[in-house]
Amino acid sequence: QVQLVESGGGLVQAGGSLRLSCAASAINFKIDTMGWYRQAPGKQRELVASITNGGSTEYADSVKGRFTISRDNAKNTVVLQMNNLKPEDAAVYYCNAKALSITTWANYNYWGQGTQVTVSS
Repeated sequence: QVQLVESGGGLVQAGGSLRLSCAASAINFKIDTMGWYRQAPGKQRELVASITNGGSTEYADSVKGRFTISRDNAKNTVVLQMNNLKPEDAAVYYCNAKALSITTWANYNYWGQGTQVTVSS
């Protein structure tokens, strides 16, 4: 089982910054890619940024140059630093972890509970 605990989020003015953190606790699992997704009202959940355990990153075009994702493999934590936030960044942000069971060798996809990011114009 993998549990994801998120922190951060909140209300910020446009142009401001927020930092989202996610800690994964995993028993008998190897954590692979971790990332952040977001879902705004009436829209589909979309990838914001992801990072592999080797450090390769992927960003949505809309956040490139403003958001930075990083991780600590030893602690199974991932951080999303969000700068120059825009009203269109407002959404519920979800931490995601792809994990490999070391007992069944099956791959699983886990989600955090979500944290609200609100950006006022």
